[in-house]
Amino acid sequence: MGKKRIIKKSGGEADSGLKARSISRTPKKKLTQGVLHIQATYNNTRVTLTDTKGGVAIWSSSGSLGFKGAKKGTPFAAAKVGELVAEKALLMGLKDVHAVINGVGSGRESSLRAFSGKGIDVLSIKDVTPVPHNGPRPRKPRRV
Repeated sequence: MGKKRIIKKSGGEADSGLKARSISRTPKKKLTQGVLHIQATYNNTRVTLTDTKGGVAIWSSSGSLGFKGAKKGTPFAAAKVGELVAEKALLMGLKDVHAVINGVGSGRESSLRAFSGKGIDVLSIKDVTPVPHNGPRPRKPRRV
């Protein structure tokens, strides 16, 4: 009959090795105020922390934490990304941020909640998701 194979299925957990490596690479720059950019698509969630001029200080995504496939777009994965960026930001000395949210994914709110749960004040939340106001040009009429 042969040997039985045991398949271990990861239950949507972030890879602890990738998370530890990500925290170890903290920037030397000190920030007290910044802008938190959250891009939540259906397939992934990216969180970027910039200074007030727009220079990127920290970024992370659910894919870079080890989530794969459909799990990348979940609110759980987005919360883990928000926590990780907040931990790095606290090491930099960040006090408060302005949040800019883009996209329609399910990780919009959970990543921001996880970030603010670490003790960093969120001064304002701005939604810059593009909304079509008239849609694409209609098809030409059929000639019969």
